[in-house]
Amino acid sequence: MTPTIVRARSADAAHLTRISRAAKRYWGYPESLLRLWRRDLTVTPGFIDRHPVYHAVHRGQAVGFYAISGTGRVRELEHMWVHPRHMGAGVGRALFAHLVQRLHAMGVRRLDVASDPNAEGFYRRMGARRVGTIASTPAGRTLPRLRFMVRGSRRSNGRQRPR
Repeated sequence: MTPTIVRARSADAAHLTRISRAAKRYWGYPESLLRLWRRDLTVTPGFIDRHPVYHAVHRGQAVGFYAISGTGRVRELEHMWVHPRHMGAGVGRALFAHLVQRLHAMGVRRLDVASDPNAEGFYRRMGARRVGTIASTPAGRTLPRLRFMVRGSRRSNGRQRPR
């Protein structure tokens, strides 16, 4: 599948929230944890207005999305979700490739990711490396902390790195 990737609009918030919750549920987490994470899995219209959020569209329907935060040369991946019906079909790869292109165009050098443990392998296949862990919810739970270096991004002097 080759989805079309477009900027999300505030009107897409409810659908993107459904995708994030379905994707998290796919990994078999108990309902008690899903309730605990409900707020973190919610995408609001205001969030979309304030952050770069892009979604993958297939046959007129959003099937996955990503969102980043931050300014300058380092950004944070806030969301990267693919609806379970479309996992394994190349949607995540397409979203990540689009993300890297956007980061490159913005002159970003590094993307930090607090990954769900089930998604760590995906990010590592995309070129990220594990740099530690980060505290999560509930207390005592940690997430893999990953880092992706954007190749060919502009150096601080404005020149491009050789390819």
